[in-house]
Amino acid sequence: MHRTLTFTRLLLCAALAAAANRVEHDYFKYHDMPEITKWKSDIAAKYKDKVTIVEYGKTYENRTIDLLKIGVPGTNKKIIWMDCGIHAREWIAPAFCQYFVKTILEKSTTDSKMQQMMKDMDFYVTTVLNVDGYMHTWTNQSNRLWRKNRSPGPTGCDCLGTTDLNRNFYSNWGTVGVNFSCCSQTYPGKSAVSEPEAQAVTQFVEKISKDVLAFLTIHSYGQLLLIPYGHPQVIAPNQDELMEVGLAAAEAIKKVHGKDYKVGTSPTILYANSGSSRDWARLQGIPYCFTFELRDDGTHGFELPADQIKPAVEEAYSGALHIITHAHHKTFNGATAAGAATLWATVLAAVVTKLLA
Repeated sequence: MHRTLTFTRLLLCAALAAAANRVEHDYFKYHDMPEITKWKSDIAAKYKDKVTIVEYGKTYENRTIDLLKIGVPGTNKKIIWMDCGIHAREWIAPAFCQYFVKTILEKSTTDSKMQQMMKDMDFYVTTVLNVDGYMHTWTNQSNRLWRKNRSPGPTGCDCLGTTDLNRNFYSNWGTVGVNFSCCSQTYPGKSAVSEPEAQAVTQFVEKISKDVLAFLTIHSYGQLLLIPYGHPQVIAPNQDELMEVGLAAAEAIKKVHGKDYKVGTSPTILYANSGSSRDWARLQGIPYCFTFELRDDGTHGFELPADQIKPAVEEAYSGALHIITHAHHKTFNGATAAGAATLWATVLAAVVTKLLA
C-alpha cells in the first residue's frame, strides 16, 4: 500500500511538473525567433493531421526558411500563400502570421466553411521570411529598426546587410522606388533575385504558381491594402476586381475595431516601387496579390506597442479572410455553377433534339 501511494505521488508530481513546463503560446506578445521556431513545432505536433513544416530555402547566414503547410489530404488542391517578416523591423507581421495560423486551425474544428476551404485549398504560411534580419532586430535596441537582410553588399560597400528583399524580385527590378547606394534602405541588390531569401520564394512559388489563388504578403505600417503594380506605368489586367475585393476587405477590417484602411496601387496611395514580391507574384499569373500594411498610421510606426497586437491581428484576419473567401468561392463555387449550367444546357439540347425528331 505504501509503495502504491508513493508511486501515485510520483506520477502526480511528474504530471504537475509537465503542466508547469507546458506554457501556452501568447499570441498577443512579440516573440523572438527561437520562440517562434518552438511554436511551429508545437502547432505541427498538435495538429499533425493538418500541419506540415516544409523547408524551402536558406538565408545568407545559412538559417532555414520554412513554411507551415496547412490543410487536409486531397488531390488537385489550390493554394493560398502568405508570408510575414520580409522586412525585419515589422514585428507585427510575424505576430499576425502566428495568429492567422492559430485561428484557421481552431476554426477548422467547428466552422463548416473553413473545413470546406481546407478540403479545397492548402495554406502555405511563412511566419518569418527574413530570418537573419529578424534575429538581428532582437540583439539590442540599437538594431530594433533594422529592415534589410544580412548579406554583404558589392565590393567596396561599407555596410553589412544591404539588400531590401522587397526590392529584389524580378518585377520591373531596379526601375523606380530604389536607391543603388548599398547603404540605402531601398537598395535592390546587385541584381534581380540576387539574395538567397528572394531565390527561395521565387524557386518554390514558381513550381506551384498555377495552383496559387492568392499571394498575401504582410508588412507594416500605414493601414493599407496595396494591389499590383508598384510601377506607375504598369496596370494589372484584373485591377478593377482587385480594387473591388480590396475595398470589401477594408470594410471587413473596419467592422472589427473601426480602423480605416486605404486601398490602391502603391504609386497611388503610398509611393512607386519595383522589385516587390507582390508584383512578381502577379506576373506569375497569381490572380489575387495583396500587400497588407498593418497598424498603425505612424504614431508608433514600426514599434507598435504590444497592447495593440490583439486588435491589429484581429482586424487584419478579417480582411485576409475576405480575400481568401472570395478567391475560394470564385474558383470552386464558380466551377460548380459552370458545371451545372453545362449539364443543364446538355439536358435541354437533348430534349429539344427529341422534340424535333
